[in-house]
Amino acid sequence: MRIVLITGMSGSGKTTVLKALEDAGYYAIDNLPVVLLDKLVELFGASAELSKVALVIDARTRQLQGASIAGVLASVPPLLNAYRALGHEVDVVFLDTDNEVLSRRYSETRRRHPLSPDGSVEGGIRAERALLEPLRLAATTSIDTSGMSVHDLRREIEHAFAAGSDGRHLSVTVMSFGFKHGVPPQADLVMDVRFLPNPFFVEALKNQTGNDPDVARYVLERPETAGFFDRFMPLLEFLLPKYEAEGKAYLTVAIGCTGGRHRSVAVTNQVAQWVEQRGGRVQVSHRDVAR
Repeated sequence: MRIVLITGMSGSGKTTVLKALEDAGYYAIDNLPVVLLDKLVELFGASAELSKVALVIDARTRQLQGASIAGVLASVPPLLNAYRALGHEVDVVFLDTDNEVLSRRYSETRRRHPLSPDGSVEGGIRAERALLEPLRLAATTSIDTSGMSVHDLRREIEHAFAAGSDGRHLSVTVMSFGFKHGVPPQADLVMDVRFLPNPFFVEALKNQTGNDPDVARYVLERPETAGFFDRFMPLLEFLLPKYEAEGKAYLTVAIGCTGGRHRSVAVTNQVAQWVEQRGGRVQVSHRDVAR
């Protein structure tokens, strides 16, 4: 059976993830009591029709039989390891968001934080982070949704878990970005290509991007770029199977230049093409190309 456990901060997008997986054919369960987890796996594991389940377990869970919420949540990772030992495929998706963004979302929706219904949202956020720490450490996929729209998050989940029937196949996102706008928090690998000559200082290329053929040629035909690819592609060739063998479902390779519009865009397109040509599932994202 394939089990995707969704967890993370309240307001970070767990409902969006659950709905995306439900649309992809997973049986979806929100706010499952941990005490029922064993029974669920037993029942679903015996059913040929229910081979994929997506469930949310988070800080909303309730104490049963005198156990604290912290104790209940801490008991989840050992259970998941036991299911893996039985042959089930288990992924843990942890959704995180900056405290400031979470506070703003609660303010905009005028909702109370589930852990601080009569107190401050900030206090609820702090308490929730502490409770969820065991699940954060158990995550196989972590996604920071601070700067993501609902549509962005849904695309990420569909790419990582919903595309194709082989859930074990590693999904790779190759992302360009500008260092002056910050390193993408979801990046697993970060490469800096600011050593390449910058088309920004060529008047005819300044207002174009790395998606334009003239800029792409300017960047990709440099001897420095060829030297970079000669070293970076063998590294990827070594790493990607290792990540997949460890059970990682989703990998983000971030390639940065100064502004994220020229060099990183051209290099990102080339790296994504290389991954695709080798049979990999790949998605391209140019975070800062329109800035």
